[in-house]
Amino acid sequence: MHTERADKLFKRLRGARLDGSYEDEMRKLHRVELLIIDDLALHRLEATETTDFYEIIVERHRKASTIITSNREPPEILTMMADPLLAQSAMDRLQSAAYELVVEGQSYRQRQKPRPEKPAPPTPSD
Repeated sequence: MHTERADKLFKRLRGARLDGSYEDEMRKLHRVELLIIDDLALHRLEATETTDFYEIIVERHRKASTIITSNREPPEILTMMADPLLAQSAMDRLQSAAYELVVEGQSYRQRQKPRPEKPAPPTPSD
C-alpha cells in the first residue's frame, strides 16, 4: 500500500524526471497493490501532472486498486487538469469500476477540534 497527497506525489515525480529515476518511480506506483492519492485537484494540475495522473490510472486500470480523495466532484476535477482529453480518459477509467462515496455534513476536522474545558462549578464554602 502507498498513500500520498497528490501535490506531493506530482512534485516527487517532477524531481524524479530531473534525477533520472522517473521510470522506476512510475513502475513502483503501477505495481503497488493499493494506491491512495489524497486531495486530487486541490489546485490546477499542470500538463506534466495531468500526464502523470493519466499514466498512473491507465497502467493500474483493472489491475490494482486505487483510491482517490478529493473535495471536488468528478466534473469539476476535469476542469482542473491541463489536458481535457487525458483528464476525461483517466476519469472514465476510474469511474468505470468505482464505488463513489460522497461525504456530506460538517468536516470531521471540525468535529475533532479540541473544545475548551468547562470551568469546574464553584464549591460551597463551609
